[in-house]
Amino acid sequence: MSELTELTYALDTFYFLLCGVLVMWMAAGFAMLEAGMVRAKNTAEILTKNIALFAIACTMYLLLGYYLMYSSSGGGFIPNLGFLIGAENTVDAITSGNDDAPYYSLRSDFFFQVVFVATAMSIVSGAVAERMKLWAFLAFAVVMTGIIYPTSGYWTWGGGWLAEIGYSDYAGSGIVHMAGAAAALAGVLVLGPRKGKYGKDGSIYAIPGSNMPLATLGTFILWMGWFGFNGGSELKLSDGASANNVAQVFVNTNAAAAGGVIAALILAKLWFRKADLTMALNGALAGLVAITAEPLAPSALGSAIIGVIGGLIVVASIVALDKLKLDDPVGAISVHGVVGIWGVLVVPMSNGGASFGAQIIGIIGIFAWVFLASLVVWLIIKAIMGVRVTEEEEYEGVDLAECGLEAYPEFNIATKK
Repeated sequence: MSELTELTYALDTFYFLLCGVLVMWMAAGFAMLEAGMVRAKNTAEILTKNIALFAIACTMYLLLGYYLMYSSSGGGFIPNLGFLIGAENTVDAITSGNDDAPYYSLRSDFFFQVVFVATAMSIVSGAVAERMKLWAFLAFAVVMTGIIYPTSGYWTWGGGWLAEIGYSDYAGSGIVHMAGAAAALAGVLVLGPRKGKYGKDGSIYAIPGSNMPLATLGTFILWMGWFGFNGGSELKLSDGASANNVAQVFVNTNAAAAGGVIAALILAKLWFRKADLTMALNGALAGLVAITAEPLAPSALGSAIIGVIGGLIVVASIVALDKLKLDDPVGAISVHGVVGIWGVLVVPMSNGGASFGAQIIGIIGIFAWVFLASLVVWLIIKAIMGVRVTEEEEYEGVDLAECGLEAYPEFNIATKK
């Protein structure tokens, strides 16, 4: 390498790694958001799920998922498994400076990709909160992060059949967010709603979260981490055009999030006569999910409008899913799934290289694969070990049943006195 090439290589590698750290920080955002949105008696267990799923995602993607997703070629449906019999080894696949990654280290690419798969799995944990067995959830995480997500990831970012037909998804509204929501929906259907959430007469009862400051902190952390999520997906920083693109992506990402908050808050006020904080938080996330499929091509104002529509959609979706008795304590299916579909569909409005046909096929293909594969896995886990805690454990709180400790032990002491 020349001195200049080495400098740009180092800069792009460092930028990739830094964005990966920002995306990893989103794991803390999901943990805080979910901890705030569940009841106090279930907080320690949801935090355990979040740190454990991150560790499992990192390990399974290292052992299997990364190679399923990126060692295949030819535009097919089925990823290449040749590395399992020695066609490619771990070191060769993620070494630095080879022909597959001439301007950044492939190790930095692996690190950036591994935190994405953890994000997809984090979406599932909030939707099944407060009534799922811890070890059933972790068993699903092994399959989701090792096989299910990498397979549809290969179809798209790995050069598979969806990439061949022109499916466009810059940072993963469909590939990451809708996929996570599809897995979550399958889990919710198998699991059923929390006790006391729905009445026999069709009435819906609110189950408030325990810590709104924590949920708000989690949302701000996610908002911050999203700059790495979208900005890092430019994949390069070391030349003028790439640097300008990164700046545009940051501006657009921020504008969409802000638009989502404003729209969700106003709609909540008009609809419920209250400025619902939970809807505002989900509005921010909805704006972020909506812009993720194409954060570069739109103008800043166009991005804000995309976020506004995402914020409106998420409020309507949360209400609609409740009416369908699909119990999602944090609104993950609406934020990441329904709005993720909107984000994928709106891409051709600003990106002339994308087509509505390819986008629709991509939505159907990714959703069908992840949902059906997840449903099968959930049902197998249910048959082998069960997926739901007992009614008594749900009533007492899964913290004690699953973890043997409580996040807020002083609360119960005060209550007992």
